[in-house]
Amino acid sequence: MIKSFSLTDIGMKRKLNQDYVYASENAVGPLSNLFLVADGMGGHQAGDYASKCAIETIVDYIESSPDTEPIPVLEKAIRRANTVVRVFSQTDENLKGMGTTVVAATIQGDKMCVANVGDSRLYVVGDREIKQITRDHSWVEEMVRRGGIKREQARLHPDKNIITRAIGVQEDLDVDFFKVTLKPGDIVLMCSDGLTNMLEDEEIRMILQGQRDLVEKAECLIAAANNNGGKDNIAVVLVDPGL
Repeated sequence: MIKSFSLTDIGMKRKLNQDYVYASENAVGPLSNLFLVADGMGGHQAGDYASKCAIETIVDYIESSPDTEPIPVLEKAIRRANTVVRVFSQTDENLKGMGTTVVAATIQGDKMCVANVGDSRLYVVGDREIKQITRDHSWVEEMVRRGGIKREQARLHPDKNIITRAIGVQEDLDVDFFKVTLKPGDIVLMCSDGLTNMLEDEEIRMILQGQRDLVEKAECLIAAANNNGGKDNIAVVLVDPGL
């Protein structure tokens, strides 16, 4: 049976928590389950409004979606969120320029569909490896792909927070999709960059392997990120597919 646990934390430096999560082990519209992470951006309270608005719009759309296949359901829901966030950004002076990342996942048996915009991530973590499924939409990631900098340099690069895609910023939105076959023992981790900027992938894997249940795993991830500086808000969604 599928199990999940989600948690956000303001971190050690920020005054507002602009990360927002959603986790439903039960059906949402045509989807068997639904898990979401959003990391908002924007001054004052615009970032936290963007992330909350995007996730609520996605959930509302999916609950009444006429589609049945996961990818069309997720794509139309995310595009709807892009429109809604963009309208608020353009019509409310206090929300001007806001946007948000989103990573979404739904699991049916051993098959998982993932959608991604921005640099929040989804990993699949097994006994001996951690694999990043999503690809960051960021300026630094583009530099890595072009060979401008090495992968090891990316996490500490001063421009690592500049993202190249976000919900609510442009009228036309490209959404990346991934299909994953899960194995027994796999754990799905979805998170904002407040976690991955503070911890190496292997540190994340070791923490997940060292704790008993999803609650302890999530709490230990956030504690470790804060112990390393906690420079940003931290969002974690953990899913045990129960295979």
